[in-house]
Amino acid sequence: MSASLRALLRPAAAVCAGTVRRRALLAALRPLVAGRGCGDGPPFRFLQVQKAGAGGSVGLIRLQRPEALNALCAGLMEELGRALDALEADGQVGAIVITGSEKAFAAGADIKEMQNKTFQECYGSGFLAGWDRVATVRKPTIAAVNGFALGGGCELAMMCDIIYAGEKAQFGQPEILLGTIPGAGGTQRLTRAVGKSLAMEMVLTGERISAAEAKAAGLVSKVFPPDKLVDAAIGCAEKIAANSKLVVAMAKESINAAFETTLTEGNRTEKRLFYATFATDDRKEGMTAFVEKRKAKFTDS
Repeated sequence: MSASLRALLRPAAAVCAGTVRRRALLAALRPLVAGRGCGDGPPFRFLQVQKAGAGGSVGLIRLQRPEALNALCAGLMEELGRALDALEADGQVGAIVITGSEKAFAAGADIKEMQNKTFQECYGSGFLAGWDRVATVRKPTIAAVNGFALGGGCELAMMCDIIYAGEKAQFGQPEILLGTIPGAGGTQRLTRAVGKSLAMEMVLTGERISAAEAKAAGLVSKVFPPDKLVDAAIGCAEKIAANSKLVVAMAKESINAAFETTLTEGNRTEKRLFYATFATDDRKEGMTAFVEKRKAKFTDS
């Protein structure tokens, strides 16, 4: 094959590969959504993924590693990334709920996996860097936390946009008791959520706080009976998904800017995104519907 022909074919191949990857992700998710098994068994070993809410507008991811209290092993986190990619690509889904069992949201990272790692391995491979996929999802995410959310489990919950907790939930960063410190955002997100004093106390002692204490500190939005928690999270996600997905993404970006920039720069970001809504059909529809005293029909455009 000539060099010129290879050059012509290369972009098409790249596009085809991207399309195949996206279709594979959606195909992997579809059998679980429909409640059917795949020919070779379910595509996820450590997760249950399905659609919930009105019209399947909510993606529901349930961590399923009960023998280890949903400890976040590499396989589970790889699957979580794939599930998030699939739900992100699904135009029907407007928000995502991540939950565990009533006993444990996630009891932490898998200590057995990291016990014998060296500095060179951690630094050279960017250990835990892939966990940030949860924080970079453009669609809103809600952590529905029952039971233990410790170490990496607490960090996973804090990567989500909203945290709902069951009455018996416990949050903590006990890494200090293992001779190390949080490595997936614990010292950073916890401090921003609850303030320096409580973050210092939790990280330096390894002590846990209850759901009620977490709500009082601003870490958690609402607290529910354990058996009502997931339904409440899905209900919140449905409300979010009923709005314009395009404008919801803008609102999420603007709020996140408050954690990453100065007040002045954050206000600039908000103004830029506010002005941008005036280029959307959904902004026009929303205001027109308000004036006409009817319910808006958003088209995500």
